[in-house]
Amino acid sequence: MKLLIVEDERKIARALKLGFEQERMTAEIIDDGPSGLAAALAEEYDAIILDRMLPGGMDGMEICAKLRENGIKTPILLLTAKGQIRDRVAGLNAGADDYLVKPFSFEELLARVRALMRRPSMTTSTTLQVADLSLDPVAKVVERNGKIIELSATEYALLEYLMRNEGRVLSKTTIINHVWDFDADVLPNTVEAYIGYLRSKLDRAFPDLPPLIHTARGFGYKLAGEAKGSPA
Repeated sequence: MKLLIVEDERKIARALKLGFEQERMTAEIIDDGPSGLAAALAEEYDAIILDRMLPGGMDGMEICAKLRENGIKTPILLLTAKGQIRDRVAGLNAGADDYLVKPFSFEELLARVRALMRRPSMTTSTTLQVADLSLDPVAKVVERNGKIIELSATEYALLEYLMRNEGRVLSKTTIINHVWDFDADVLPNTVEAYIGYLRSKLDRAFPDLPPLIHTARGFGYKLAGEAKGSPA
């Protein structure tokens, strides 16, 4: 999952980035308001963590409101040192999906971010499910047909992104932007290689079951319970 952290306190921002990376997510840090807005408008993120008080002449409330005005529906969690009810209400009215008061624990922030990224169909469980494939983002356990699948950190991150976008064709560029860190030097061939690794563990290891990973030639890849498209 790819997150945008707009936070001017470097110590906090770096701690959050490290924490999310340990949870197999990628995070981009921006330290001022205008740059944060520009990044959120230019790139696709799975969630945005937005500090309310920011330098640059634009605070988190303004950024949030402008993103919603531009049709950006990415989940936004607003961070602030202001804990009054009126401040929380103002943040939510500006378009934020959640509000967390400083100081906070990373565990609570992580739980809230996961809740924001959860699809409505998954509200009763944190487990992602596609056909007979399941992924528990808390326990970091992947199973197919009841058998546990051992994955590397990158394989896991790629699979989670595919599962959260079940049935959607994802280009190599989109996959790179969401699975790998924004400053990583990743080539399209790398995506092909990791798709191959997942196919070996999820599809070829279960020859009696329908394949889950499909190629839309010239467009990208998707994960779906029905065999549509051509395998690469």
